[in-house]
Amino acid sequence: MTDQNVKLNENQEPAVDVISEEEAEKVLEKADAESRFRKYSGKWAAVITVIAFAMSLFHLYTSGFGTLMAMKQRSVHLAFLVLLTFLLYPGSKRAPRERPSVIDYIWLALSLSSSLYILFAFDAFSIRGTAITPDYVMGTVLIVCILEATRRTVGKELMILSMLFLAYGYWGEYIPGVLGHTGFTFRRIVYQLFLSSEGIFGISLGVSSTYIFLFILFGAFLTETGMGRFIKDLAMSLAGRTIGGEAKVSIVASGLMGMINGSAVGNVAATGTFTIPLMTGAGFKPVFASAVVAVAGTGGMIMPPVMGAASFIMAEFLGVHYAKIMLAAAIPAVLYYLAEYAVIHIEAVKMGMKPIPREEIIPIMKVMRERGHLLVPIIVIVYLLLIGRTPLYAAFYGIIASVGVSFITKETRLTWKSFLKAMESGARQSVGVGIACAVVGNIIGITNLTGLGLVLGDNIVSLAGGSILITTFLTMIVCVILGMGLPTTACYIVTATIAAPALVKLGVNPLAAHMFSYYFACLSNLTPPVAIASYGAAGLSGQSPSAVGWTGFRISLAGFLIPFTFIYNPDLLLVGGDYLSIALSTVTSLVGVIALAASLQNYLYVPMNVLQRLGMFVGSLLLIFPGAVTDAAGVALAAGVFLWQRSQRNAAGSGRGLPR
Repeated sequence: MTDQNVKLNENQEPAVDVISEEEAEKVLEKADAESRFRKYSGKWAAVITVIAFAMSLFHLYTSGFGTLMAMKQRSVHLAFLVLLTFLLYPGSKRAPRERPSVIDYIWLALSLSSSLYILFAFDAFSIRGTAITPDYVMGTVLIVCILEATRRTVGKELMILSMLFLAYGYWGEYIPGVLGHTGFTFRRIVYQLFLSSEGIFGISLGVSSTYIFLFILFGAFLTETGMGRFIKDLAMSLAGRTIGGEAKVSIVASGLMGMINGSAVGNVAATGTFTIPLMTGAGFKPVFASAVVAVAGTGGMIMPPVMGAASFIMAEFLGVHYAKIMLAAAIPAVLYYLAEYAVIHIEAVKMGMKPIPREEIIPIMKVMRERGHLLVPIIVIVYLLLIGRTPLYAAFYGIIASVGVSFITKETRLTWKSFLKAMESGARQSVGVGIACAVVGNIIGITNLTGLGLVLGDNIVSLAGGSILITTFLTMIVCVILGMGLPTTACYIVTATIAAPALVKLGVNPLAAHMFSYYFACLSNLTPPVAIASYGAAGLSGQSPSAVGWTGFRISLAGFLIPFTFIYNPDLLLVGGDYLSIALSTVTSLVGVIALAASLQNYLYVPMNVLQRLGMFVGSLLLIFPGAVTDAAGVALAAGVFLWQRSQRNAAGSGRGLPR
């Protein structure tokens, strides 16, 4: 980045200083509980490295060479998770940061013995078919240990939610109304959560121990080969030469970064360090620049081929190959980023901005020549998924490919040190999402045991009067509220267990129902008053989190309508439609999100009056929602406003407007 990128422009607010990696790390730790590690040195640092390396090696071996029974695989995976949790995450602000405390050793002993109990005792349990006292004791210990691990890694909100579900399972007979049930004994609950495949060791932890871990490790290897720098240079080359290119770079960078980083806050921290100073230096207000980064960073979680961790769990819930999820997410992800792109472009046109000077941009051919080979592992993964290989198989060979192609140039070559760092980083990054998957097993187990999912689904449908629109709106509200305190993966699992069945009952395509829940679980990172992605971006720029949050919400508003679109029109998810209907739905939706962006920005060629803004807004809604009549009406309204605006521009003699 040149010094010109961070200077003051006339009539603009001061630009922020260049953001260092240390500052970004502090912001990440503040906004993301999963990043609050102890900072060890000396022998303790070596111990963590050995444990993390062993964890990565175990998962590589069992995915590529060895076979282990599912329950035993998950048992070892959970043992590594709790081991790293109680070593890396302090139990309180006063706990020592340079070594584990006595309390940590107690938690370690309890959690390791209870999580590994399944590894050594499951065969005996399978033979006898009934549980004995040690089973119940160890199950109880593990449930308590996971609650404490959740508090440390994810936060108290998910721990409290899990405890409420446990209480609901035990005291159901005292709950009035339709949610009441006969109640279950303590032993029955422990059996369900500890010894069955519908509790702690169920689908969510199973996906964490296989697909999620391998893809996190894959991202860690790409990072060590210099993928981050390649993404930044490529984004600048692709988007920098357009009006407002400084902000559009953030869109491209975040979309690409989403391929190796499944965290909205992590994505913000990775791209915001260079895009926020770039935008503010060009003249964008710091609040707007921060909001752009937050919205773009959140979009990385819905961008194929490697999306957020919850997408792999969705594939398991639906019983479909991950390639189907990946393809289904493609068009909505393009619509999401196009909506943000349009808002940025209109904002830049309003401000009279110019493209970044050509001499400040690295030619795309040079970028591809120096680091283009780093795309090979991603191509390998996409190819393997499309030909029907499992995500586990694809991730394993993606890692192998990332190691292999790194040796093509000296700048990207992995050394033993960077290889070890990738193995350690992958294990560290898996802890938060892994613990979340384990504790959500409590919620799934109680939901299945009590039939809560069916009861809530029936009542949501009843409350909505059988209306799909009202049911989807209620589901969105549930996702947004849960997302204020839960990580995206946990938020999706809860809503997919409780709310998605209600949509399916009304005739909504199951993939559309689950994608709807996943989409809003991701977008909950942008919804005030608790907008985690916006908080992270605000921390990087030193702006008000509230101001950044509301600005980000406005920029992403078109994105909030996209899930409703594919509920009514599954063609956008590539489900069931022919090529013509998919193409037509895509085009009308593209025009719709651009029209909505113009309405939100109150500008096309010149500032809009009230009638123009209203016409463009209504036209955009008609275009986004499917139907020949609504599409025709939407096109008529949008085209009318477009021509009206153009005539006003010509009358004023101005050359500014969208076509530039």
